[in-house]
Amino acid sequence: MGKKPFSSDIEAARYPPPPPPSFYMQQPRQWFSWLVPLIFIANIAMFVYSMYVNDCPAYLNEDVCLFYEYLGRYSFQPFNENPLLGPSVRTLRLLGALEKDLVVGENEAWRFFTCMFLHAGVIHVLANMFSLLFIGVRLENEFGFHKIGILYLLSGFGGSLLSILHLRDATVPNTISVGASGALFGLLGAMLSELLTNWTIYLNKRDLKPCFLLQCAALTSLLLIIGLNLAVGFLPHVDNSAHIGGFLAGFFLGFVILIRPQYGYVNKKYVPPGHDSKRKSKYKGYQYFFLILSVIVLLCGYAYGLTTLYIGNPDEEILSFLRKITQLSDSG
Repeated sequence: MGKKPFSSDIEAARYPPPPPPSFYMQQPRQWFSWLVPLIFIANIAMFVYSMYVNDCPAYLNEDVCLFYEYLGRYSFQPFNENPLLGPSVRTLRLLGALEKDLVVGENEAWRFFTCMFLHAGVIHVLANMFSLLFIGVRLENEFGFHKIGILYLLSGFGGSLLSILHLRDATVPNTISVGASGALFGLLGAMLSELLTNWTIYLNKRDLKPCFLLQCAALTSLLLIIGLNLAVGFLPHVDNSAHIGGFLAGFFLGFVILIRPQYGYVNKKYVPPGHDSKRKSKYKGYQYFFLILSVIVLLCGYAYGLTTLYIGNPDEEILSFLRKITQLSDSG
């Protein structure tokens, strides 16, 4: 009595201790980029079509149309009219350029988006399209066509909105705005916010110190590129308001659209059955904060811009309304 039953090593080896549960962390999906090249082709095609519609020799003397002997109908407007080598203002307005009187007076809101596919000249379209390929293809590979498509359109709309508010106060009447610059600056802004909101993910990919230095270098380079592009906006005939509006819209959209789960997060479907260990939340606290703040800023910004454009200065309207209430209360 009191003796433990004899168990051989063979019997003990029949029931080895269970291995610790392993988690499968889903790797980020690599997308095939097709939307950005499609936008590239659409912009080039629209520029060629705009030159076809322009038909400089039909409206001006053939001698003043640039490169008429080589291009014929597709020759450019005189240099003193369009130094960017492109069509006339009349053609761009016809095809969907952004103009305050047409958007507000004629209810042609579609011009907020069509102006993104029109360009003032060869120099303009080539500069924008090479920038689009350089920035957009990498973003689409990482985040997919659906996110980049939404980001491109909403950033472009933000650039168009601020641009038309600037055109409203322009000293030259009937000024138009064209180009994909607002959408491109939106992609730059989104790259910056994506780097900030997903910072800890990049830090955990490699050793801490080398990766930290790499991210600081990437952030510094991105800020330098953004600064140089904004500086170009101060040149004559360049609408910097579209650049700023697109950049701000893309910056805040990046916190919403390009947010990634924090490092170490495991989706519930990849957790082994019967394992009850506590999992990390999908996003970190600061990511939730920037997401909520960005949604509020975007909604307020778009609402304020549209209200200012179609109704007038909302501050003046509110003050006028408060004055009426004060007068009624005093008379009562």
